[in-house]
Amino acid sequence: MTSEYIVLSRTNNVAKNGAPYISLKLANLQETISVTVWDVPATMPPHVGQLIKFFNIAIDSAGRKSAKAQEMVPGDMPFESHPLYNLIPRPVTRDKWDACISNLASMCSDSQLKDFFCRYADMLFEPYSKWPAATSVHHAFHGGLLNHTYQMLHLLEGVYPTLCYKIKPERCMIAILFHDYGKIYEYTKEGEPTENMFLMGHIYISAHKLHGELEKAGIEDEEAKRIVHCVLAHHGQLEYGSPVVPCSQEATIVNLLDLMSARTDTIDSNGNMEKVFALNTTIVKD
Repeated sequence: MTSEYIVLSRTNNVAKNGAPYISLKLANLQETISVTVWDVPATMPPHVGQLIKFFNIAIDSAGRKSAKAQEMVPGDMPFESHPLYNLIPRPVTRDKWDACISNLASMCSDSQLKDFFCRYADMLFEPYSKWPAATSVHHAFHGGLLNHTYQMLHLLEGVYPTLCYKIKPERCMIAILFHDYGKIYEYTKEGEPTENMFLMGHIYISAHKLHGELEKAGIEDEEAKRIVHCVLAHHGQLEYGSPVVPCSQEATIVNLLDLMSARTDTIDSNGNMEKVFALNTTIVKD
């Protein structure tokens, strides 16, 4: 039997012949690997965070790893004392989140936008701490949505004071807070896509929700449009699914912070010399 692994991410798929299979990202203290497991229904373990062993893993001529369902032995969720427990990223703590929000709030000059930012930062902590930011690629774990949002806000703490341009940081703060809000509806807590991913997508859901909340809060329409634009443009390029490209300083900053958080997490969560198609490169680690 091979070494024990912990499941970092899981994607459910269906082959052309209708047979279900899953794509797993696995890790132990020696390596991080990707394995396709055939004939595994969407309802069957393993789940993210669960331990797993294999009787056999086949490797084809291209280096791709696969196994059959009967060659897989799912285990339990590990306790904190287990050596693999900390290989799964965990949501940031409330005290770290609150400290970041407080520091950013001190940079605000628009009291109306500051109150809006602080109120929703408090409200969104709980749901964000339960959702992944993706099914795979980046921050694809329980609470990944919180960590991705926190990383961007924390990066903004350091970046904003260094910029000499005319920028309204409140726009960036609110846009970052809401830019992936729609993923609560685009994915389940387990990271499985819902029909909302295909019918609307998280960018529309996020922008629509934010625009409505800004209107309810009495934010002037021109200001609201500037903030919503940052959400609509956060993927940066039309070919990346962005409805519009960034056309303001604030939107550019949000896009670049999103890229930094997403891409560095993608590199961290993949193994050495592993081809990552999302980045169009092979990861090289020390």
